[in-house]
Amino acid sequence: MRQRIVLIFIAFIVFAAACEDKNPSGGDCENCPVDDIISGDYNPQTYKLEIPDWLPIPIIPADNPMTVEGVALGRMLFYDPILSSDSTQSCGTCHSQEKAFTDGLSTSVGVRGLNGKRSAMSLTNLAFNPKSFFWDGRAQSLESQALIPVEDHLEMNESWENVEKKLQRHKTYPTLFRKAFGIERKKEITRDLAVKAIAQFERTMISGNSRFDRIVWLNEGWLEDEEERGRRLFFFEPADVNHPGCSHCHFEPLYTNNDFHNNGLDAVPNLEAFTDLGLGAVTKNRFDNGKFRVPTLRNITLTAPYMHDGRFQTLEEVLDQYAAGGHGVENEDVNIIPFPLTEQNKKDMIAFLKTLTDTSFINNPALSNPFK
Repeated sequence: MRQRIVLIFIAFIVFAAACEDKNPSGGDCENCPVDDIISGDYNPQTYKLEIPDWLPIPIIPADNPMTVEGVALGRMLFYDPILSSDSTQSCGTCHSQEKAFTDGLSTSVGVRGLNGKRSAMSLTNLAFNPKSFFWDGRAQSLESQALIPVEDHLEMNESWENVEKKLQRHKTYPTLFRKAFGIERKKEITRDLAVKAIAQFERTMISGNSRFDRIVWLNEGWLEDEEERGRRLFFFEPADVNHPGCSHCHFEPLYTNNDFHNNGLDAVPNLEAFTDLGLGAVTKNRFDNGKFRVPTLRNITLTAPYMHDGRFQTLEEVLDQYAAGGHGVENEDVNIIPFPLTEQNKKDMIAFLKTLTDTSFINNPALSNPFK
């Protein structure tokens, strides 16, 4: 009898732990009417982004100003698996802070155990992006970007209708939505407010405090010889005439031009033959087929594997690809040309790229999972 009681107790503990993992924010209140009035004050405080002087002005939409309460709500929603159909995955599942908000996989795995067709992009410095989002540019804003993964069958596989119901009957979220947006009733919690909060949090993911930043902008130290040689290769300085440089597309201070290019990955007979059309699938312009967003190179040593489909596991492979040049496809970027690249050149370039790692970014407690 005593043994049976012990086993029941252990089973209860395991069950409770499982429930806690799936509902880190506290679970729901199924019997709470969604037309309940939400108590609590609405007195939002302006959130001041901490931006180094050398980074550009962030783009904040007029209809979604940054508030302390909005960012706090967005941080919880970003890390809460309540957004997925089985409460096992959150935005943070595929965008891990320690990997500069990527997941370390060639293609991400959704709640159904199926792989998507693309690698999870880093969320670094999206507040400065004046153009569209995702590898293929299918979202015009951070807010619209946050809408898509929830209903993607290869990602969270949930409907926003269900998410709204879960948030409306939740024990914690109604008060947080009131604090952030001033709503008065639970039924006013909508997907539009949820993604506004997530976008506010994502705009706080600012990285600009790498060792190279401190050397260039704050005169703190200097580059080692290997790093300096890599810098010259990267920025295509006059003495390195045989190298096209990387900074045509990855220029300072964001190390991306936030644009879309065909960077010569695939040998296809014509522009209709790309396995993944990329930007072209969105614009329906054949000349955009095979074009993908230029990712930032900030924290690049943390975000392997590389390219839109994660085909390269190492930076050495990436450099070999570019040194080989493209395939002569009609819309390849003009800077995709073959160039000599020695083993020492590769070591130098990677040494420089390592100086773009921002350890304060990946260890910033304000960006971490609030449920841990």
